[in-house]
Amino acid sequence: MRSHAVDAMILDDCEILAYFTGYETTLNLYRACIAPREGRPVMVLRALDAEPFRSQSWFQDHEAFADGDDPIEKLAAALRTRGFDAAAIGFDSGSHALSVAGYERLRALLPDARFVPMYRVPWELRLVKSPAEIARIRRAAELLDQALREIIPTISPGVTARDVAATTSRRLIELGADPAHLGYIAAARGWNFLHAQREDAPLAAGDVLHLELVSRYRGYEARLMRCVALGPINAERRAAAKLLVELQDAQIAAMKPGAAAHDVDAILRNGVLAAGLRESYPNVTGYTLGYYSRVPIRSSDFTRCFLPSAEWRLEAGMVFHMYTSARGVSFSETVLVTDEGAEQLTKLDRRVFSPPRA
Repeated sequence: MRSHAVDAMILDDCEILAYFTGYETTLNLYRACIAPREGRPVMVLRALDAEPFRSQSWFQDHEAFADGDDPIEKLAAALRTRGFDAAAIGFDSGSHALSVAGYERLRALLPDARFVPMYRVPWELRLVKSPAEIARIRRAAELLDQALREIIPTISPGVTARDVAATTSRRLIELGADPAHLGYIAAARGWNFLHAQREDAPLAAGDVLHLELVSRYRGYEARLMRCVALGPINAERRAAAKLLVELQDAQIAAMKPGAAAHDVDAILRNGVLAAGLRESYPNVTGYTLGYYSRVPIRSSDFTRCFLPSAEWRLEAGMVFHMYTSARGVSFSETVLVTDEGAEQLTKLDRRVFSPPRA
């Protein structure tokens, strides 16, 4: 706020509210936290949500409104009563919560205030994880590894992707994971199967099942992609898997503090294209992992992505989901950048699995 010369900032995205205040809620009605540069913050929210806020947040100051009230008017009133009606007020211009109509109405209600865009600033502040945050991501990764070690041997012809999803979700929760978005489970064909929808048709001999799974522990996520072959693995797929693992190993080894993101990206991307495993590579090769709200707007955090155009540099404490796919094979890892280099937090064997019963 000092660097942007603002007196207060509005925090309102689901994940951002959860991360900075400890309180999580939906966007059914607009709500926001006013964070002053000096002094304690105040939450503006529905009266119905006041008690959950008090029980979850590290601060208690709040302004509650009835469901029939205008939330933007209540936010403007709270800013006005705290002396910010003619102040410089920061806001995330990339927020999913503050609509164009809401922003224009807020400006009209506070005509003497100066609104300062602070695009993605709250998201940037979450990039480097504390030891406590890393411990939670590490635990999420352990739960994911354990669940998959138990689930993969049970996959066989005749089961459906829905069956696998139900069993995996139940087991993760039993192990201690938060109930959350599970990820994607679908037949693997080509390279662009990663976000395919689940099919209810039984799996048949010869199918390859793609598992892109999410484990969340106390809000922090780990992710892992593996493939399960229901039958013999043909030579083409076996060769593709071997090369993808080698390229990804080289990419992860390059993930050191100070490394340029585009250089790390190029190791995998250029290697896959040079080997002819894919005709094109339009997607990122990795993205940010960390805290996710229970009611997120999006399932992935692209605050930092690995792309040919990525100019940012890696820092110790950053955590990423690094992934690749080609020829019906997919692999990914949850990777922590440490002072000494990269550490894989997910540790399940990176290979195409073939359960005994398949």
